[in-house]
Amino acid sequence: MASELPPLPRGSVVTVGTFDGVHRGHRAVIEELARRAERAERSSVLVTFEPHPAAVVRPEAAPARLTLAHERAAALAETVLDYVVVLRFDRALATMAPEEFVRSVLVRRCRVRELVVGHDHGFGRDRQGDRAMLERLGQAEGFAVDVVAPVDDDGVISSSRIRQAIEAGDLATARRLLGRPYRISGRVVRGAGRGRSIGVPTMNLAPPPGKLLPPDGVYAVRVEAGGRTVGGMMNQGARPTFGDADRWLEAHLFDFAGELYGREVRVEWVKRLRGVRRFGSADELRQQLAHDREQARDALAGLVPQP
Repeated sequence: MASELPPLPRGSVVTVGTFDGVHRGHRAVIEELARRAERAERSSVLVTFEPHPAAVVRPEAAPARLTLAHERAAALAETVLDYVVVLRFDRALATMAPEEFVRSVLVRRCRVRELVVGHDHGFGRDRQGDRAMLERLGQAEGFAVDVVAPVDDDGVISSSRIRQAIEAGDLATARRLLGRPYRISGRVVRGAGRGRSIGVPTMNLAPPPGKLLPPDGVYAVRVEAGGRTVGGMMNQGARPTFGDADRWLEAHLFDFAGELYGREVRVEWVKRLRGVRRFGSADELRQQLAHDREQARDALAGLVPQP
């Protein structure tokens, strides 16, 4: 990430957008950006915003995020970009005219020579900065504009379409459109210790505000923890057997021994096994968890090393 860029004497190739999810459509834009930058021996620069513009412009209708700020940063760090510029999105930026945004941000700060955008790109006040306006500004300010065609997978890949799949619990479609499993990253917090008391110790995460979660239930998951990727099963939601209505992510890791409290982990949803249920006793819950463990191992076969 960068707040200020180096001089960039040869200028840059730039793209602009929210890039929530960093999905396959976004990566097509990033790959085209990188190709053009390499060919012209210029730097590749991605300009994005935080918070999500909708959270400022229409907070009552702002979508839950596929990638929170730190998750998006991690996904972008895995690309071939040279620089990522994160602009604080506030009312002043929301009402900025597109011409002013282009001149102050893209031309002066980024020294843009080529601008690469997606097919549905729009920016500036009321998204007035469309392709026609960009091309006029490009002619005036000395940069070229290229629009990347959408990536089609039984329909155009978009963040909205991926959100719909996740909300419906369709993890397979979400994974295909993202180009990777759907994930959450966070810090392990202390739980009540109930899992340990019934022989199923768990790693606990508090769902971060604004993160989109699939429907509550019990899932087979993969967890990157302590330098390893291991399989597990996770209860997402309340714990009605114990009268706990708070929503948690509570994962039992297979074939893992170690203390993770306070550490950053990444969890991938693999398959939903069942809904959240209330059991009549701890013994009944323990029996169900043994069955869940077998189902989770089957779902994870071939994805993580099995004992």
